[in-house]
Amino acid sequence: MKILLVEDDKTIASGLDYSLKQDGYETIVCHNAEDAKRVIVDNLESVKLCLFDLSLPDGSGYELCELVKKQSDKPVIFLTALDDEVNVVMGLDMGADDYITKPFRLRELLSRIKSVLRRYHKQQTTQPKNVIDIENIRINVLEGKVYKNGEEVLLTSLEYRLFLIFANHIGQVLTRTQLLDRIWDVAGDFVNDNTLTVYIKRLREKLEDEPQNPKIIKTIRGMGYKVGD
Repeated sequence: MKILLVEDDKTIASGLDYSLKQDGYETIVCHNAEDAKRVIVDNLESVKLCLFDLSLPDGSGYELCELVKKQSDKPVIFLTALDDEVNVVMGLDMGADDYITKPFRLRELLSRIKSVLRRYHKQQTTQPKNVIDIENIRINVLEGKVYKNGEEVLLTSLEYRLFLIFANHIGQVLTRTQLLDRIWDVAGDFVNDNTLTVYIKRLREKLEDEPQNPKIIKTIRGMGYKVGD
């Protein structure tokens, strides 16, 4: 299980390299964007996960993430000293799978790595589901219908498509930009930010027991929304 670690602080990089190896991972360590780009172009196929520091002396983790995602759907976790919602959301919009803010506990980082790898493994090995259960909600994909406590809930086509996007990304934070892009891709209709707010509200009113205190479509403040854990 090989991890590409890009961190310009050599002391931090050395400590992470040692800890990752102790936990059974192989590592490729780079201290700048130029070396990392070379690895991504030449050896990305052998890498299972990327850990990118956001601020590098000759570039940023953003551009490395973009390069990775253009080549292959490999998981990316950002390491950032910038505890800033704008930077976090930007990273998620670019396709990053998670982020962790420095200083962090090593156990937390290892837990995040395992969680992301499990999610990717599940996505790759699980066949598309015909029935998806979330709390007391059931989606019958073949019928294109949604049920709450066994009773059909009537959704518009766009409401259904939006909820299906959430259902196919259980436990993953989806930013508003990601949701808008995916609705556009699927529907071919123009959906603006205000319209998305309305549809989220309508879904909650139809699916939640307490729409003002949602348990299914949860708001992750400053980042987006998440369904499931």
